Amino acid sequence: MDAQMTTGAEKLIQCLEREGVEYIFGLSGGAAMPIFDALVDSSIKLILTRHEQGATHMADGYARATGRPGVALVTSGPGATNTVTGLLTALMDSVPIIVLCGQQITKQLGKDAFQEADVTGITYPVVKHSYLVKDAADLPRVTRESFHIATSGRPGPVLIDLPKDVTQGPCDAPFVDDLDLPGYVVPVRGDTAAIEHAAELLKAAKKPLLYVGQGAVISGAGKAVVSLAEKLRAPMVNTLLGKGAADETHPLHLGMLGMHGTAYANKAVVDCDLIMAIGARWDDRITGKVDEFCTDAVKIHIDIDPAEFGKVIDCDVCIEGDARLVVEDLIPLVEAADSEAWLKQCERWRRQYPLKYPKQGGLRAQHVLDRLNELTGGHAIITTDVGQHQMWAAQFCKSTTNRHWISSGGAGTMGFGYPAAIGAQFGCPDKKVWAVCGDGGFQMTLAELATAAIHDLDVNVLVVNNNFLGMVRQWQELFFENRLSGVDLEGNPDFVKLAAAYGVKGWRIRRPADVDRILGEAHAYRGPTLVVAEVAKEDNVFPMIPAGAPVSAMIIEKPKERLEKPTGST
Repeated sequence: MDAQMTTGAEKLIQCLEREGVEYIFGLSGGAAMPIFDALVDSSIKLILTRHEQGATHMADGYARATGRPGVALVTSGPGATNTVTGLLTALMDSVPIIVLCGQQITKQLGKDAFQEADVTGITYPVVKHSYLVKDAADLPRVTRESFHIATSGRPGPVLIDLPKDVTQGPCDAPFVDDLDLPGYVVPVRGDTAAIEHAAELLKAAKKPLLYVGQGAVISGAGKAVVSLAEKLRAPMVNTLLGKGAADETHPLHLGMLGMHGTAYANKAVVDCDLIMAIGARWDDRITGKVDEFCTDAVKIHIDIDPAEFGKVIDCDVCIEGDARLVVEDLIPLVEAADSEAWLKQCERWRRQYPLKYPKQGGLRAQHVLDRLNELTGGHAIITTDVGQHQMWAAQFCKSTTNRHWISSGGAGTMGFGYPAAIGAQFGCPDKKVWAVCGDGGFQMTLAELATAAIHDLDVNVLVVNNNFLGMVRQWQELFFENRLSGVDLEGNPDFVKLAAAYGVKGWRIRRPADVDRILGEAHAYRGPTLVVAEVAKEDNVFPMIPAGAPVSAMIIEKPKERLEKPTGST
């Protein structure tokens, strides 16, 4: 090859630069070496991670915090298959990431060569789209299409599989700006007749409820949603991933609904006469027993993905379009509902069923998270792992700003929280970032402490340590006669000493009296920190709706009798 000829890898990196990529999170290997070599001369900064799963979660956290696509780069075979969990996490939560995988040379494909895997086949169910590039001339087109597909419509992950001979060989193909994607149509504004019909239904409602999901976060619909709620005089609730779309401290906001939502949000769901989903998909954590969900309420569904219409709930009106644009078009058509009695009832529920926790019996996770919320004032980016700590954080850490709450919802991925926080910090270097993790999930990706230390990132991790896989233990206590199996995390490390081994400043909280001081010291520290809170071992998250049960079967406090095994999954 001519020494002056651009390689496929160099062309690929140039295409990424044209897309505005700042960082690539990745782990190197043989099949991806040409791409890593091309990065040496690029303006894009490579963030070397300690595991490919960490790389995909960092790209994910970067994307959720900024709204821009995150990029991960890994090698072939096990390097590529280690991204599957991150791809599933991004797909389930509609997050735009691009995963670049090195691959065996084209003539070895299908021959079980060293570190070969059918990556496009393996990942087909967990991506929005994927490419196997066999001709270097396709690289500019594939890259441009990948970014467009990942970020447009309902966002999602795109995988590009790159054989080594394609990236190492010559590429003189020109850059591509125009797109030719027959059949790929992105809806924008909703149907006028459907919006007008929705407006008429809203005018007639006496007990309306706005149910806000991740789609409102993605589209930046929060301001419009609040304007609609204020004009209608309608309360709002949000899903786990809808936190922050609308300010949770707003007087009309009832907090999170669903399995571990606030009691007052769920009581509003049960009693409303109209519920409008804005960028939400009626998932099982929200609806519980579907045939008993809001049976007498009018249902309106706004979503950019028509595949969600009728998938779980049959609605009276479905409006396909961007959540922000649809709500903005709806606002001039509505007027204040006759909802004064309804709002007073919602306030009575708020006073009658507040979020609470015992003040005695040692250190409580809820107390720590309540104080973290007071310390950050809703201005920090908070990421979470998955489990009890996640639900307590969702309840007590109020989100006031869009894209400041980052959590794995659909996939429920343990190990997500800490690398996602690192990605968010790279994307928003002027923001304070707290990762709230359980002792189980944190150990799945804690090697990324090295990544945070190397780059001296201002990322704090709060490890809520109860020495259990807490949510599973809670279910075993409530539904399996407390027959504990596979949940005791005996052998947990000393997390403070572990942090020190990575060069990360650490603190330990054992007493309620020390919570404010230690959280304050960690928050004020510049650089990566770890705070481990040694909390009560056998605390439970309430309220709780057993999986598969109707929302009306919500449990507000620990039951005195044994419960039947839930009919739903988890």
